[in-house]
Amino acid sequence: MKFTAEQIAGILEGEVVGNPNAEVFKLSKIEEGSEGSLTFLANPKYLNYIYSTQATITIVNNTFTPESPISTTLIKVEDAYKSFSKLLEYYNQVKLMKSGIEQPSVISEGVTYGENLYLGSFCYLGKNVVIGENVKIYPNSFVGDNVTIGDNTIIFAGARIYSETEIGKNCVIHSGAIIGSDGFGFVPNEEGVYSKVPQIGNVIIEDNVDIGSCTTIDRATLGSTIIRKGVKLDNQIQIAHNVEIGKNTVIAAQTGVAGSTKIGTSCIIGGQVGIAGHLKIGNNVKVQAQSGIGKNIKDNDVIQGSPSFGYNDFNKSYVHFKNLPKIVSDLEALKKQVTNENSINNG
Repeated sequence: MKFTAEQIAGILEGEVVGNPNAEVFKLSKIEEGSEGSLTFLANPKYLNYIYSTQATITIVNNTFTPESPISTTLIKVEDAYKSFSKLLEYYNQVKLMKSGIEQPSVISEGVTYGENLYLGSFCYLGKNVVIGENVKIYPNSFVGDNVTIGDNTIIFAGARIYSETEIGKNCVIHSGAIIGSDGFGFVPNEEGVYSKVPQIGNVIIEDNVDIGSCTTIDRATLGSTIIRKGVKLDNQIQIAHNVEIGKNTVIAAQTGVAGSTKIGTSCIIGGQVGIAGHLKIGNNVKVQAQSGIGKNIKDNDVIQGSPSFGYNDFNKSYVHFKNLPKIVSDLEALKKQVTNENSINNG
């Protein structure tokens, strides 16, 4: 796809300084710009590159005035960084602008869908699936019986959506994600043999949720596993049965949340965090990477460590961790000194 400076300025409500017919077909960093590329200048540290970049078009702030000759065409906007981000979003929308039903694909009895559906080849839609408008389901995806998918949601190739799952509007589910698989429920008998507990609940994903590649969200044993509005889940995360994640919480990769734990709103959870089951994590909690959570966490706490404890306490303790060999040596010397003094006093 090619865009002219004039077209880009129209999208961004900016002003062209240079050739309005200059064309670009790719994006680049300003220091790596080449002919046909579009870049931006927002960080003053990169100012010198504006005079050497080979990028055809550069987005800059309105306040920028070159002090030396430049070869790139400028598009002046109020905020170059925000405008470039807006352009990336627009580019992504254009790139993903597909519609139609490719073959082979399977659409079962009772399926309904809105306008502009894109259903890639080798997709399967189970019975009574309900799909909103402008939904994109990429090739090799599975959607089970009685699933609902809201408007403008994108399901990338190879995702698996089990039966009864409810997905809201404007969601993105990346490749390899599995939504609605059985929760990990087993009970042992007297001989220690485990029997499966039927998992008959579902998963509810509200609006504006992003789910990363190879992330798994288990269906509830009873009731629902719930991912609230605005939640962002990274790749390779495990969300167990009956978990509830509050709105606008973000969780980084390789985190595992055990069954029936409730996580509050606007939390930030780092990578490789382990959270035990049946806990309550408050609102606005921040958990540092590789922490282990084994107890309830109050609102606004900052947590680090495994087992975890307060972030500030952890940092103070870490100073002593590093000095532990010297501390032990000093204690041994002190112990020897006390022993010698006692011997002298008792002698």
